[in-house]
Amino acid sequence: MDLYYIQHVFFETPAEIFNWCKLRNFNTKGFFAYKGDIDLINIEDCDILLIMGGPMGVYDIEQYPWLKKEKILIEKAIRLDKKIIGICLGAQLIADVLGSRVYKNSYKEIGWFPVYSSIHAKKKFSFLPEKFYAFHWHGDTFDLPSGAEHLFYNEATKNQGFSYKNILGLQFHLESTEQSIKDIYKYSYKDIQTADNRMFIKEYNREENQNYIKESHNILYQLLDAFLAIN
Repeated sequence: MDLYYIQHVFFETPAEIFNWCKLRNFNTKGFFAYKGDIDLINIEDCDILLIMGGPMGVYDIEQYPWLKKEKILIEKAIRLDKKIIGICLGAQLIADVLGSRVYKNSYKEIGWFPVYSSIHAKKKFSFLPEKFYAFHWHGDTFDLPSGAEHLFYNEATKNQGFSYKNILGLQFHLESTEQSIKDIYKYSYKDIQTADNRMFIKEYNREENQNYIKESHNILYQLLDAFLAIN
């Protein structure tokens, strides 16, 4: 299996997903949208398209003109019935391509917060706990795409995840590692400094990382395995 991944900034990488791919003997190839790599992607050659997060919004096309090309690529991948995984901005881009509204959330959500599995999620992925902790870093949210199944939610964000045909969209970061969390706090700290409401914002906390990363990775592996098994 060949997994292509798209990064929007250098510090938001697939992180633990690299290890998942290695254990499954998947080939990985990275494309960096901020370097103009979207034009280099032949979507027909990959089995799985992974779209990572980033600090920009789906609507920031004037500042990041490659977003338009990326949306066209995602649309083509959907038409070709490719397996697509979107994380954070990646999920928002997919929702946008599917015709949903993406907009500023009522709160910025930064740090470890609980996520709840919906009835649809438990039915589709029986191994999921009703509640688990995931790492978050987002200020935008999206409406559920028409025809999609609502998978996850929490107090801060109604739509934390969805599935649609061969697509899995996650607003949160199950792939986060200690290093990737350090990096996002380092390079995106202005998101905390500019927050008007700090109800769902936490400073870097190594103890929380140690408490939650293992469970987060266990859910990640099970979820990705189950997602790929769906025809």
